[in-house]
Amino acid sequence: MSHTIEILAALMFGLAVLHTFCVPLFARVAARGGPHAGMWHWLGEVESVFGLWAAALVLMIAALAGGATALAYVESRNFVEPLFVFAVMVVAASRPIMQTVVSLAGAVARVLPVRRDLGLFWITLALVPLMGSLVTEPAAMTLAALMLRDTFFQRSSTAWQKTLVLGVLLVNVSIGGVLTAYAAPPVLMVAGVFGWDSAFMASTFGWRAAIAVVINASVVTLMVRRCFTAVRPDPADLSAAIPDPLGERARVPLAVVLVHLVFLVGIVVFSHHPVIFLALLLFFIGYAHAYAHHQDRLMIREGLMVAFFLAGLVVLGGLQQWWLQDALGGMSPTVLFWGATALTAVTDNAALTYLGAQVTGTSDAWRYVLVAGAVTGGGLTVIANAPNPAAFAILKSRFPDEAIPAGRLFICALGPTLVAAFMFLLPV
Repeated sequence: MSHTIEILAALMFGLAVLHTFCVPLFARVAARGGPHAGMWHWLGEVESVFGLWAAALVLMIAALAGGATALAYVESRNFVEPLFVFAVMVVAASRPIMQTVVSLAGAVARVLPVRRDLGLFWITLALVPLMGSLVTEPAAMTLAALMLRDTFFQRSSTAWQKTLVLGVLLVNVSIGGVLTAYAAPPVLMVAGVFGWDSAFMASTFGWRAAIAVVINASVVTLMVRRCFTAVRPDPADLSAAIPDPLGERARVPLAVVLVHLVFLVGIVVFSHHPVIFLALLLFFIGYAHAYAHHQDRLMIREGLMVAFFLAGLVVLGGLQQWWLQDALGGMSPTVLFWGATALTAVTDNAALTYLGAQVTGTSDAWRYVLVAGAVTGGGLTVIANAPNPAAFAILKSRFPDEAIPAGRLFICALGPTLVAAFMFLLPV
């Protein structure tokens, strides 16, 4: 690509980031109605932002360098991650999987020395993000967001409280997937290049992340605990103490749950092989249709919107290497940590670590702070971490005008981000 196109791509990337901050404004304009309300609503969908600007970039490349060049560039991009997030989001959000997670969370909540609904809230923000190291971060984000949507986010909490909880969720999921080498996208991008396995991740990153996740979840639970005092259910009645996201429908048979778990595990195991995991997704959709009485509506639209967002990020991010790599390569480890944390807020952390892995002659300390900084900043914005758009798609209906202000989210996520930074900067 010519340097002119690279400069224009950087400009369009910046405009896309600015667009994410304007989403609440577009949503308010759409709410007023009028002949163009649908267009304003589309512009106010945070999941559509990067896809729209990526399409504009491809058209610009076609105009400046020809259609063949534009097509060749798009085909050179790797869209495995958007496809994987789509597949795992659809399966993880199904009623049998949700029933399993809620049942396990309820069992843990019974033994906690607090109100059971408060205990379930803590579990959702602490244990579910750490589960992301096993079932992948996109799956953990989907499950946690669904549990929060139908429990805490239904309460009479303020928009600031909801944004604070969302900020903690995004940060905890971003750092909660680093206990293994395959679950977090920014780790997945570099594990093979750096020679990191799951044992290394658990001993180097994992314990730090786990402590930070527990601290963040505990602090925000204390901050919003008054939201749980309005209703005082009978402590002996678990169904009253813990709002059930699944409602009062019949419980799903164990055999159906096991089939869903097999599909979820299969998609995770073959996460690098889109031909296989997409085939599994198609089989899953057929199975879900055959046993529709055990299902809710599959989150296909929401999953597609998230995939569209991430695919746009892949297209736009592919032409940012000319300035990102130079910026990263000249930093000392300490500066790199904070630089990676800050850059993650305006670019996907997986793309950032991928570019960092291309820098040659780096030390072990340099590599550690690159990944640590990237996962630390993963909750600051919607674009910072691949699973974040899934949470936005699920939870935005609980916010005024169905919009989550980017500035407010940044402020609310700053505290848990600093907790994570403190843990990752502790000496070995």
